[in-house]
Amino acid sequence: MDITRLKALRDQPVPPARQIIDGQRREAGDGAVLDIISPIDGRVLTTLPKGTAEDARMAIAAARRAFDDGRWSGLAPAARRKILLRWADLIEQQALELAVLGVRDNGTEIAMALKAEPMSAAGTLRYFAEAIDKLHGEIAPTGPQTLGLVHREPAGVVGAIVPWNFPLMIGSWKLGPALAAGCTVVLKPAETASLTLLRIAELALEAGMPAGVLNVVTGEGAIVGEAISTSMDVDVLVFTGSGRTGRRLLEASARSNLKRVYLELGGKSPNIVFADAPDLDEAARVSAHGIFRNSGQVCVAGSRLLVERGIHDAFVAKLVRIAAAMKVGDPLDPQTEAGAVNSALQLEQNLGFVREAREGGRTIATGGNRILAETGGFYMEPTVVTGVDPDDRIAREEVFGPVLAVIPFDSEDEAVAIANATDYGLASAVWTADLSRAHRMIRRIRAGVVHVNTYGGADITVPLGGVKQSGNGHDKSLHAFDKYLDLKTAWIKL
Repeated sequence: MDITRLKALRDQPVPPARQIIDGQRREAGDGAVLDIISPIDGRVLTTLPKGTAEDARMAIAAARRAFDDGRWSGLAPAARRKILLRWADLIEQQALELAVLGVRDNGTEIAMALKAEPMSAAGTLRYFAEAIDKLHGEIAPTGPQTLGLVHREPAGVVGAIVPWNFPLMIGSWKLGPALAAGCTVVLKPAETASLTLLRIAELALEAGMPAGVLNVVTGEGAIVGEAISTSMDVDVLVFTGSGRTGRRLLEASARSNLKRVYLELGGKSPNIVFADAPDLDEAARVSAHGIFRNSGQVCVAGSRLLVERGIHDAFVAKLVRIAAAMKVGDPLDPQTEAGAVNSALQLEQNLGFVREAREGGRTIATGGNRILAETGGFYMEPTVVTGVDPDDRIAREEVFGPVLAVIPFDSEDEAVAIANATDYGLASAVWTADLSRAHRMIRRIRAGVVHVNTYGGADITVPLGGVKQSGNGHDKSLHAFDKYLDLKTAWIKL
């Protein structure tokens, strides 16, 4: 990491942002703006267009024209591939600039942001670009008098609504397969993390992507998100965020054109440590990072720690020592291990969960407080809550902050019952040296991802999706194409 360049970028003025609609940088239709508050110091970083419903309709119309006239969907796959690869190269060339801009916008520690945001986005775009010309149709096994063909065609206009915690990484999970498939996109970033997505949309134009293929409309979900979700011209809607918003998007689909809706709605992921884990020190270290990095603002975070009773006290003591020693603070300091909470509202929500647990008689083994308030930023100590009952709200609801709920268990069956006793089913982990137990747990835990003797790190080659109220459909891997392609049968009499 170029520390000199990093120091220069951290104080660089950020000009007012502009939307990208039909290849043009635009203000909101009525000129309204939103102040962007940096979680680093609580100061106004820049302004963002407060997009209108009409802005969204303009972007959707541009995407519809771009799809229907074939300027993107009609290109040979190799031509789309070339543009996407050039785009990925531009993102990688500006990785530090993008990472610093994103950190100033949403507070993720720079060491994680550089890898998880621009570098991850570039890798994701390359993965799907290289897959474009490997997608084939099918020939059905018919009799000699007929020919049955199955074509894969781009679904049309995609509306993508992405969250604030990892805007480039999660955004690229939507943009990569959608654009590679030949769809056009209207992207709505989170109000508190739009700047880097706007910037990479500009880089897409520099890479040669035709106007109207990728449009970015910023502003409030109740206005811009509502316009996208209820549009009769959006064919597919993809979303990562809260369950409450996900339900509204499903309702909007029902009220409009029955567009396909794919949702990733977070989780309350169990991280299960058995006494026979191969390395309890490693398990404690990885488990701490699995909840406290990015201040716990990770959809797959291991926010419930289930520990076999025989090792519970010793293991929790290890984890508490690690949590208490983590460096929390300035996210633009490369030594920082956990940066800022995204907003004052999110910080207060996190603290509210801890207050409720304390009032309910649970033990705050470490943390639980706001820190560094004198900076004006939004920082919270890594927090470990013990003595948690599986029915406690802190064990059932997603906090989305650096708060870990610890629950003891006595048997494999009890661990499975506790793990599955939430409305969510996104990620999970099992630490054990028993291969048979590992496979039993993989089968029995209701989650889209089950880690074994690790937590996190799954790359773009495998799918990410949830069960129960964690959503439907999958990001990542070749399975992501399923959301953006339609199957068409041609039945031909010979």
